[in-house]
Amino acid sequence: MRLKILLPFRVFATVTSVSRIVAETSEGSIGLLPHRLDCVASLVPGILEYETQAKQIAYVALDEGVMIKTGADVLVSVRRAIAGSDLSQLHKQVEQEFLTLSSEEEATRSVMAKLEVGFLHRLASLHHD
Repeated sequence: MRLKILLPFRVFATVTSVSRIVAETSEGSIGLLPHRLDCVASLVPGILEYETQAKQIAYVALDEGVMIKTGADVLVSVRRAIAGSDLSQLHKQVEQEFLTLSSEEEATRSVMAKLEVGFLHRLASLHHD
Protein backbone atom coordinates (compact mmCIF):
# COMPACT_ATOMS: atom_id res chain seq x y z
CA MET A 1 0.00 0.00 0.00
CA ARG A 2 0.98 3.63 -0.37
CA LEU A 3 0.34 5.83 2.69
CA LYS A 4 0.13 9.60 2.39
CA ILE A 5 -0.44 11.78 5.47
CA LEU A 6 -1.67 15.30 4.72
CA LEU A 7 -1.68 18.34 7.00
CA PRO A 8 -3.62 21.52 6.18
CA PHE A 9 -0.66 23.19 4.48
CA ARG A 10 1.71 20.40 3.44
CA VAL A 11 2.28 16.71 2.87
CA PHE A 12 3.58 15.31 6.17
CA ALA A 13 4.68 11.90 4.91
CA THR A 14 4.54 9.63 1.88
CA VAL A 15 5.40 5.99 2.55
CA THR A 16 5.43 3.21 -0.04
CA SER A 17 5.51 -0.54 0.49
CA VAL A 18 3.28 -0.46 3.58
CA SER A 19 2.04 -3.92 4.55
CA ARG A 20 -0.39 -2.95 7.32
CA ILE A 21 -1.88 0.10 9.04
CA VAL A 22 -3.68 0.40 12.38
CA ALA A 23 -5.49 3.63 13.33
CA GLU A 24 -7.90 4.85 16.02
CA THR A 25 -11.44 5.76 14.98
CA SER A 26 -14.47 6.90 16.91
CA GLU A 27 -15.66 3.26 16.81
CA GLY A 28 -12.32 1.75 17.97
CA SER A 29 -9.20 0.54 16.17
CA ILE A 30 -9.26 -0.22 12.47
CA GLY A 31 -6.69 -2.32 10.66
CA LEU A 32 -5.93 -2.07 6.97
CA LEU A 33 -4.25 -4.75 4.89
CA PRO A 34 -3.46 -4.44 1.16
CA HIS A 35 -6.49 -6.44 -0.04
CA ARG A 36 -9.05 -4.89 2.31
CA LEU A 37 -12.06 -3.34 0.66
CA ASP A 38 -12.06 0.42 0.11
CA CYS A 39 -13.31 2.40 3.08
CA VAL A 40 -13.51 5.78 4.83
CA ALA A 41 -12.95 6.24 8.57
CA SER A 42 -13.20 9.20 10.91
CA LEU A 43 -10.02 9.37 12.99
CA VAL A 44 -9.80 10.50 16.60
CA PRO A 45 -6.63 11.79 18.26
CA GLY A 46 -4.36 8.79 18.76
CA ILE A 47 -1.53 6.73 17.33
CA LEU A 48 -1.41 5.48 13.76
CA GLU A 49 0.89 2.47 13.41
CA TYR A 50 2.17 1.17 10.11
CA GLU A 51 4.52 -1.59 9.10
CA THR A 52 6.54 -1.65 5.91
CA GLN A 53 7.23 -4.76 3.87
CA ALA A 54 10.77 -4.64 5.34
CA LYS A 55 9.10 -5.31 8.76
CA GLN A 56 9.91 -1.82 10.09
CA ILE A 57 7.20 -0.43 12.39
CA ALA A 58 6.63 3.32 12.69
CA TYR A 59 4.21 5.40 14.71
CA VAL A 60 2.52 8.72 14.01
CA ALA A 61 0.62 10.65 16.65
CA LEU A 62 -2.39 12.17 14.90
CA ASP A 63 -5.00 14.75 15.67
CA GLU A 64 -8.55 14.15 14.51
CA GLY A 65 -9.13 13.73 10.80
CA VAL A 66 -10.17 11.29 8.12
CA MET A 67 -8.62 8.20 6.49
CA ILE A 68 -9.59 7.02 3.00
CA LYS A 69 -8.49 3.74 1.44
CA THR A 70 -8.97 3.34 -2.31
CA GLY A 71 -7.20 0.41 -3.90
CA ALA A 72 -3.59 0.44 -2.76
CA ASP A 73 -3.69 4.11 -1.72
CA VAL A 74 -4.38 5.19 1.87
CA LEU A 75 -4.85 8.91 2.39
CA VAL A 76 -4.87 10.34 5.92
CA SER A 77 -5.83 13.99 6.36
CA VAL A 78 -5.37 15.50 9.84
CA ARG A 79 -4.70 18.85 11.49
CA ARG A 80 -1.48 17.84 13.27
CA ALA A 81 0.93 14.89 13.18
CA ILE A 82 4.14 13.89 14.93
CA ALA A 83 6.18 10.87 13.74
CA GLY A 84 8.40 8.57 15.76
CA SER A 85 9.74 5.04 15.87
CA ASP A 86 9.79 4.78 19.68
CA LEU A 87 6.49 5.15 21.55
CA SER A 88 8.03 6.60 24.72
CA GLN A 89 9.89 9.29 22.75
CA LEU A 90 6.76 10.00 20.72
CA HIS A 91 4.80 10.40 23.96
CA LYS A 92 7.29 13.05 25.16
CA GLN A 93 7.11 14.89 21.84
CA VAL A 94 3.30 14.92 21.93
CA GLU A 95 3.26 16.24 25.51
CA GLN A 96 5.67 19.03 24.59
CA GLU A 97 3.69 19.92 21.46
CA PHE A 98 0.41 20.11 23.35
CA LEU A 99 1.95 22.20 26.15
CA THR A 100 3.23 24.65 23.53
CA LEU A 101 -0.14 24.71 21.79
CA SER A 102 -1.98 25.23 25.08
CA SER A 103 0.06 28.34 25.94
CA GLU A 104 -0.36 29.69 22.38
CA GLU A 105 -4.11 29.01 22.45
CA GLU A 106 -4.39 30.76 25.83
CA ALA A 107 -2.62 33.85 24.47
CA THR A 108 -4.82 33.82 21.36
CA ARG A 109 -7.99 33.56 23.46
CA SER A 110 -6.86 36.51 25.58
CA VAL A 111 -6.24 38.66 22.52
CA MET A 112 -9.59 37.64 20.99
CA ALA A 113 -11.43 38.49 24.22
CA LYS A 114 -9.83 41.96 24.25
CA LEU A 115 -10.78 42.50 20.61
CA GLU A 116 -14.37 41.43 21.28
CA VAL A 117 -14.68 43.78 24.26
CA GLY A 118 -13.29 46.66 22.21
CA PHE A 119 -15.67 45.88 19.36
CA LEU A 120 -18.67 45.75 21.72
CA HIS A 121 -17.71 49.08 23.34
CA ARG A 122 -17.44 50.77 19.94
CA LEU A 123 -20.69 49.23 18.77
CA ALA A 124 -22.44 50.42 21.94
CA SER A 125 -21.05 53.96 21.53
CA LEU A 126 -22.28 54.08 17.92
CA HIS A 127 -25.71 52.91 19.01
CA HIS A 128 -25.96 55.69 21.63
CA ASP A 129 -24.96 58.44 19.20
